[in-house]
This record gives sequence, structure tokens and C-alpha cells, in this order.
Amino acid sequence: MSHEKLIVALDTDDLRKVKRITDEFSGIVEIFKIGSQLFTRYGPKVVNMVHKKGGKVFLDLKFHDIPNTVKGAVESARDLGVFMLTLHTLGGRDMLEAAGSVSLRPKLVGVTVLTSMDNRDLMSLGLRRKVKEEVLYLAKLAKDCGLDGVVCSPREIEIVRKKVGVDFMIIVPGIRPKGEKASDQKRILTPKEAIALGADYIVVGRPILEASSPIKAVREILREIDNV
Repeated sequence: MSHEKLIVALDTDDLRKVKRITDEFSGIVEIFKIGSQLFTRYGPKVVNMVHKKGGKVFLDLKFHDIPNTVKGAVESARDLGVFMLTLHTLGGRDMLEAAGSVSLRPKLVGVTVLTSMDNRDLMSLGLRRKVKEEVLYLAKLAKDCGLDGVVCSPREIEIVRKKVGVDFMIIVPGIRPKGEKASDQKRILTPKEAIALGADYIVVGRPILEASSPIKAVREILREIDNV
């Protein structure tokens, strides 16, 4: 069903807004993303809030540290009952494999290249591969290390799917409903386009949270992807 493909990003530090959104979307949205802004301010409290409303948590903290530290972080996320979390694939093979070794762990997805970055940004960091090549390289690394999926922009869905096969999740931010401005993200598509290309999950935040009627915005996105 389409509601299983939509992850609503709680990209705010307003706890009252989070409560209102999770109340309103109960039974409609299954997964909510908690990122650095919200988790840094409220910590496990906000994870528990989502769980109490029957939702699942996609913890988007993009762990990137020495292997033992990341392994411990994954264990902590497991103990919080997190459904899925992100790691930076640039943390390297040892880090990714250490994360994957945690027993009864959440689903692990590797962040490839941020949707705010383009070829020029990669060059400024000394990375010689272009965005698509870098995304493919890191997606293959994530799969080889036993992760469950990757995060990539909508523009790379098709080539990543061909590289990693059908049994590997692709989670896609950089989604903007038709008519929405791109803001700070450079490699974007509409919800319908992303699902049609093979995304398993799409992540949508500001177009929903900043809408005059968030529930209406959600229903419109679900209608858009329902018959893809």
C-alpha cells in the first residue's frame, strides 16, 4: 500500500507540532523520520512519543565514527526500538561491518551523497568521481558490507536499482510534490516519479509540515503514488 512507502520527516524542533502531526497522521502514516535537529533537543523522548502513537521511527543521525563507537550507537538505537537508521557509507568498510554485526539490530541504510551536493561539491572535497559514480560505488559498498539499503537522491534510483538488485532498499529524500520549490536540495523528483523508478520509500518533510493543511498534503502525496 502507498502509505507504507511514505516516510514523513519530522524536521522541526517544535515538540507540540510533532505531537499534533503524529496524532493527526495516526493510522495514515506508518514511519516517521527523526533527524539531528529533533533528536538533539529531545532525545529518546521523541522516539517514545512516535512509538506511543503506533508509528515506526526512522532515526536519521547519519552515524560516522570509529567502528566500535558506531556499533555502540546501533546497539543503543536497537534498545530504543528504532525501526531503521542511517550511517554514512564514507565511514568505510570496517565501520559498516561493525554496525551490521549488532544482533537484532534495526534496518541499516547507508547514506551515499547528500541531496544538497552536486559534482562541484564533490570536487571541492577532493573526490574525483562524479555524483552518479560515487553513489554507485558507495551503494555497492553498503551491500557488500551487509547493510539493508541505501539513501540516494531520486536522480540515482534507476542506476542504483540496476546495480544492487531488487532485494536492497532504496530510501529517497529530495522529494518535492509537483509545484513545490526545490529549496536547498539539488537532485529532486516528484513522489510519483520516484516510486515509478523503483524507490522503496520516499521521505517528505517541509512540503508536509509547512503546508496549510498537513493532512491534506499527505493525502495528496498518497493519491499521487497510489497507482504507480
